[in-house]
Amino acid sequence: MKLRLLAVALLFVGVVKAQQTDIENKVNALKQQIENLSYSFDQLTKGIEDVSWEQKMDDIAFVDKVRFSSLPSSQAKSKTSKGYNNPLTIYSYVFIPKSLDQNKKYPLMVLVHGGVHGNFGLSNIHIVKELVAQGYVVAAPEYRGSTGYGRKFQREIDYGGREIDDTKHTRDYMVKNYDFVDKNRVGVMGWSHGGMHALMNLFQFPESYAVGFAGVPVSDLIMRLGYMDDAYRKLFSADYHIGKEVHQNVKEYRKRSPAFNADKLKSPLLIHANTNDDDVLIEEVEHLISALKANNKKFDYKIYQDAPGGHHFDRIDNYESKEARLVVYKFLEKYLKPSAPFASVEAMTKAAYYPVK
Repeated sequence: MKLRLLAVALLFVGVVKAQQTDIENKVNALKQQIENLSYSFDQLTKGIEDVSWEQKMDDIAFVDKVRFSSLPSSQAKSKTSKGYNNPLTIYSYVFIPKSLDQNKKYPLMVLVHGGVHGNFGLSNIHIVKELVAQGYVVAAPEYRGSTGYGRKFQREIDYGGREIDDTKHTRDYMVKNYDFVDKNRVGVMGWSHGGMHALMNLFQFPESYAVGFAGVPVSDLIMRLGYMDDAYRKLFSADYHIGKEVHQNVKEYRKRSPAFNADKLKSPLLIHANTNDDDVLIEEVEHLISALKANNKKFDYKIYQDAPGGHHFDRIDNYESKEARLVVYKFLEKYLKPSAPFASVEAMTKAAYYPVK
């Protein structure tokens, strides 16, 4: 009797485990379907934004989106795989002022978006309008890891690695393909992770840029991953990315951090930070500033005290935010000589926020 009961119990346990396994498989399959749908949704959203860019900029700029090759993937692939070392194709937005005279030379601004997995979205609309109104040609790279281009491209992420080369390749593409771009008047600017791009491009390719601006820039990945949460850290330690946590490979994270590359600065640089930034903490930017000073580098910086907007304090539409951006534009103006620089916040507002007559 006991043996029969034991056999029945074992059979019951086996059936339950089989059911659990079947449920887990179905749940995992459903999760994968949802993940795939999220990539499709990102691509759809990006397509809508592309159309919106053209509509919103139609009065002052010609908008294009181009594709070109950069460095090969940084992901480990078998050398027997077909095309394993092919250059990776990336995208970039191009904004050309409609008032441009193709027989003249114009400054180029490489404007880099932020986010670990972000893209160049419409939140940049007023900044692009402000740059175009001053007479800049603008290029905005969608470097590897950007969203809106499918799962494979998003997983090409190489934070602080070959994505920095993608921004440089954007600069090179513009100089080589547009005769009206002045190769001696090229600037690079960005906020947050985009600010990190600006810094690393200045550090690694000093002869390619006349000036740079880094707003609230990611500056020290070792410090940053110490105060961010596990979900954020896993974006870096994922097997398709760096693959190791900071304590497992400190040198790799150090190599990707601007604060540990400060000795390479040769170009004019402006840094902005905000004491109430809850994304890139002020301590992180202070480390960068200290490192630049320790290397006797000449640069400009301003730390704003509890400016409204926190991490986005000089990118939002407050009057004070525009004042902060005007400081940036006046700094860039000294080195890039745009044809129509702003004289005031009021002039900047009319150019970017008022309807064109």
